[in-house]
This record gives sequence, structure tokens and C-alpha cells, in this order.
Amino acid sequence: MRIASIPAGHPYVQGSLRGLDVLPDPTPPGAGPGQWWPPVMWDADWVRANAHAFDVMHVHFGMESFAPAHMRGVLDALAEVGRPFVLTVHDLQNPQLVDQTVHLAQLDLLIGAADAVVTLTAGAAAEIAARWGRNAVVIPHPRMLERADRFAALAPTGRPRIGIHLKDLRPGVDGPGTVAAAAEALRLRADGAGDGAVLEVHLHERVRDHEAERQVRALADADPAIELQVHSRLDDDALAASIARLSAAILPYRHGTHSGWLELCWDLGVPVLAPAIGHLIDQHADGVFAFDTGSQSSTARSMARAIDQAVTAAPERAGSIRRRSAQRDLQQPRITEAHGRLYRAVTGARGEGAHVSGTAGARSTPARTPR
Repeated sequence: MRIASIPAGHPYVQGSLRGLDVLPDPTPPGAGPGQWWPPVMWDADWVRANAHAFDVMHVHFGMESFAPAHMRGVLDALAEVGRPFVLTVHDLQNPQLVDQTVHLAQLDLLIGAADAVVTLTAGAAAEIAARWGRNAVVIPHPRMLERADRFAALAPTGRPRIGIHLKDLRPGVDGPGTVAAAAEALRLRADGAGDGAVLEVHLHERVRDHEAERQVRALADADPAIELQVHSRLDDDALAASIARLSAAILPYRHGTHSGWLELCWDLGVPVLAPAIGHLIDQHADGVFAFDTGSQSSTARSMARAIDQAVTAAPERAGSIRRRSAQRDLQQPRITEAHGRLYRAVTGARGEGAHVSGTAGARSTPARTPR
């Protein structure tokens, strides 16, 4: 079974399809090494010319730049050559966009046309069923980091360090709002906990939103409890180390559905504070603490409670990493096999002119390992 995955080189795909026959990403014209976007395979001419080379096309990310006519053309080409199309819905709201109109129109088209729909959580599957009438297969997110135990010794032993990684301030990130609320949350905690917690804020040197950057810098200048660290994009090990040094990590999202960052923190044994949006809280039964969003003061109060829970309830770091790694070890072959079953099901169903429902390719409830 040969899979044309869009993309192939993303960590999520590599973790989910480990051991399966996945075509490598063709390099887009003018792209640098390792760049897969915009995806070359999502093209009607490519589909027709390469139909002999793949059995199933599976789309994950990368559709933002394509017009509706182009997308319909690719779907028509897949039907013409008799190749099934699988869609994993990672984002019901696209974190790369402010206006979701185009993204929702793309979901209307893709979810309706897919031979099978996959998503990561039961909550997202319920939303897909309610909005589009499709029964999505639920396959959880795979491990993000191998050998997370390498970073266990970096866990802080002094005063708590609460971290926010703003990266390049993409549209789905509320940098100033999250930093302001977190700083207020630490002030609220200082009246009770008195543990001298530090707010560690990471920001890339090159950002997309310069006004948001200005506001974040101003907040840091005005509050000695905020440590602003500005740096270039970190490599994988440096990124993992920067998270591992935290007592808890705050997700700075204004909108979204699921989070690979949450999964990376979970692998590292770092508690996650997640806004009550999308289906973030559904990704794991432990280690994720939700805070409500609203006004800055109400968000800060909710965030302060979540910080207290995360800091006081966090298990010993090395032991947490070992337990979670063992769970990932059990989960990994199940994830790969769920995809394999799904691909076999859609290739059979395509010949019969049928869609695959949520119970055909994998469990229709999250394939969680025991906690």
C-alpha cells in the first residue's frame, strides 16, 4: 500500500505512518531543503501523471494557498484515476489564519469529498458529525519526541518557571493578551503562594506581527517577574530543552483545535496550561489544565488556579516521562495499524462507491492507552 501523504516529512505524519510505504515530498520549485509547501502532490496534473505510483492520497496540512477551483480539480483527478482520498482534520479553525471563511469553505469541500475522515479527538469527531454529517475515525496524536528522558534533569528545582513560547507570533497566537494575563496571574498567586514564580517568555527575532511584538516587549519592560528571551528559531533539541526547564507551559492560542506543542510538552513531562478552546483538553487525560478566556482579569484568575494545580500536582519529572514513554510505546503500533486498516478499507470501498465510516478504519473513540 503506497501512500501519497501531504505532507510526508512532518513529524506528525512520520510518527503516525511509521513503517508504511509513504512517498517522499516532492520539492516545490525554488524551495529550500526540507520545504514541502506548497505541496506539489496537490495538483491535478501530478495526480494523473503519478497515479501508478500511489494507492491512496492522505491530506493533513498545506491547503491554505489553493483556490476552490484548483481543489475541485484535484478531487476530480483522484476520482478519474480511481485513487481514494483520506482527510485528517487537524484544524477546525486554522491557526495560520485570522479570517476562517476560506478554511471553512475548504473543509466543506474536502470533508464532503473524502472517502474517509480522520481526526485526533472524540470532541472534534462529534463536531465534524454535527457540522458535516460525517463519522470521523479518531486516531490520537503520536509521540512527538523520542528519548524525552534525555531532558529530565533540566526540570527546575527552585522557584516555579512558567513559560510561554510565542515563536513568530502567527495569527492564531495572542501574544500580548496571554502575557498580560499570565503576569497578572502570577501577581494574584504572589498574594497567596508566595513562591516567587517567574514568567519566561520566548519570542523569535523575526516575527509576523510587529505591533504584538512591541506590546510584549513593553509588558516585559514593565514587570520584573517577566523574563523575555528573544532568539532565532530553535533546533529540535534546543526547543525541547527550553520546554524541559519549565514548571509549566502556557499555550498562547486565541483559536485552534488541536496542538502538537501540547504533545511535545506532554512527552517531556511538563504540565500544560491550555485555553478552553477547540479540543485541546481532550488530547490527554492527564497533565493538561484548562483556563477560561474572557477579559484579562477573568482569564488571569482562571490561569492562576490552573498554575496552582499544575505546579502542586505535577509528578516527579523523570518518573512522569518514563510512564508516558511506556504509554507511547504501546500506542505507536496501534496508531500505525489504525491507518493501515483505514487505507485497506478505503481502497476496497472505492471500488464499491462507498465512504468508510468512523468504525471501519480505527476505533471511533480515542485509542488511548491506560493512564
